[in-house]
Amino acid sequence: MTGVSEQRLSDLAWLRRVRDRIDREYAQPLDVEALARGAHMSAGHLSRQFKAAYGESPYSYLMTRRIERAMALLRRGDLNVTEVCFAVGCQSLGTFSTRFTELVGVPPSVYRKTARGDMAGVPPCVVKQVSRPVRIREAKPLSRT
Repeated sequence: MTGVSEQRLSDLAWLRRVRDRIDREYAQPLDVEALARGAHMSAGHLSRQFKAAYGESPYSYLMTRRIERAMALLRRGDLNVTEVCFAVGCQSLGTFSTRFTELVGVPPSVYRKTARGDMAGVPPCVVKQVSRPVRIREAKPLSRT
């Protein structure tokens, strides 16, 4: 194996650890600088490598995880939008609402009202798969047949 291949494998292992940390600690205050320090990389290098490996920046991945969890909490219905915002680690209700709307297609308050009973009786593993947030600009348009 060449030095480049070994380095690439090492970088991928670190990137997997960063992704796992985001998945685990999404509600904690995380920033790219802290994630990069933990991976022994510069923030710029981490961002470039993470995007090359996973198709989105570490920050974007973190926000997707937070919105995914927020969707589950909003479906549950026992927390209001502000409580959900802070429960998933967002510090700004405005940023949370903007990002939520961008990924889900409707504001969190609308989602909370409409999604409560939609998934009743559906196994959680299926709910997670079908309710995963997708950026509106990345979603493929529905074909009309």
